[in-house]
Amino acid sequence: MKIAFRALRHRNFALFFAGQGLSMIGYWVQQIAAGWLMYELTQSAFSLGLLAFASNLPVLLLSPLAGWWSDHADRRMLMLVSQVLQGVQAIVLVLLAVSGSIQPWHLMLLGSILGALVALELAVRQTFLLDLIDARQDLSSAISLTATMGQAGRMIGPAIAGLMLAAVGPAWCFAVNAVTYVAVVASIVAIRVPPQPPVIGRAPLLAGLREGFAYAWQSYPIRMLLISLALVSVLVTPYQALMPAFVAEVYAADARTLGGLIALSGLGALAGSLYLAARPSVAGLLTVLTLAMAGAGLALAAFALSDRLWLSVPLVMLVGLSVLMTTLPVNLIMQTLVDDDKRGRVMSLSTMLFMGVGPLGNLLAGSVAEMIGPRWTLAVNGMVCAGAAVWLFTQRGRLREAMRPTLERLGVGSP
Repeated sequence: MKIAFRALRHRNFALFFAGQGLSMIGYWVQQIAAGWLMYELTQSAFSLGLLAFASNLPVLLLSPLAGWWSDHADRRMLMLVSQVLQGVQAIVLVLLAVSGSIQPWHLMLLGSILGALVALELAVRQTFLLDLIDARQDLSSAISLTATMGQAGRMIGPAIAGLMLAAVGPAWCFAVNAVTYVAVVASIVAIRVPPQPPVIGRAPLLAGLREGFAYAWQSYPIRMLLISLALVSVLVTPYQALMPAFVAEVYAADARTLGGLIALSGLGALAGSLYLAARPSVAGLLTVLTLAMAGAGLALAAFALSDRLWLSVPLVMLVGLSVLMTTLPVNLIMQTLVDDDKRGRVMSLSTMLFMGVGPLGNLLAGSVAEMIGPRWTLAVNGMVCAGAAVWLFTQRGRLREAMRPTLERLGVGSP
């Protein structure tokens, strides 16, 4: 377990970890409250898909630009600016909720603004982690701990949101998120990193973006990993957007049940991220990825068809565990394979295809759920995902062979 936490010995990363940990709790408190409020205002499953679509569409559109920017600009300053602006967005949401004037279009507009800022933050974070540690061998620990931090926030935040929604309403949930940005900004201000060396021969924006896309597409392993990530995003992650309708229609329950189920999925993901953080290298991760992708699909289908809360609890934990153990290995393997000068652009594609393509899945799932209900929508999605995992399993030999030259040069075992 000591291996899992080795990145925390670096002062800059420890500061970043603490600040972002608080931010993730606040983020999830706000997300759960926004979804619940949207459903209260509209009583429509489609509106939940539309909110998720509006919130994440900017990630799809802006991630490549943010990735190019993070390869060429001061990453610490970009991170600071993104956090300050996210705090402003949270304050506006608080004011609208407190005044009682908040409308569905406010939630979608502010969700879109937050999505644009998250696109910048995530693209920068992928490369900023290298600036925060003094030993490259600790990068896998830093990536896994960052994922652990996110999943811990996803576990704690919804639980807090469920209790607060039942007790004091959404305005206070939004206020909690706004307050967390004080600690986030303070932690980034306290970070001290050496100046970035000037970029020599920087390609213009469009040429640089084309270079990043071509590099990712021409690499068979990276291309396959990105496709797998997109499939999980489109097919599995919509369960979070549909959860308010699912809880209301299947269990006839309130916000506390909603917060509890989302928190439990986060608990499962937290367990997966701790397991991956304890692994010393990417060796064996391809098998983990394929098995987890199949598990995510099968667990989602079973969860969707269950109308017993006692059975749904372990299933939603398994969904959270399996999604994390699909997405994080993709990140770890790609971080190992990609060249440093293209890291921001290529890793931004993973953000685009997980959080950015997700809106299309959310919108589609919301539309289908209006016709056949959220249960059958999620069940069909889960079975298709499991089938895609079988396809990926058949490609393992070719993937390992394509990765071998790079991994042998780095002295890393085969995934």
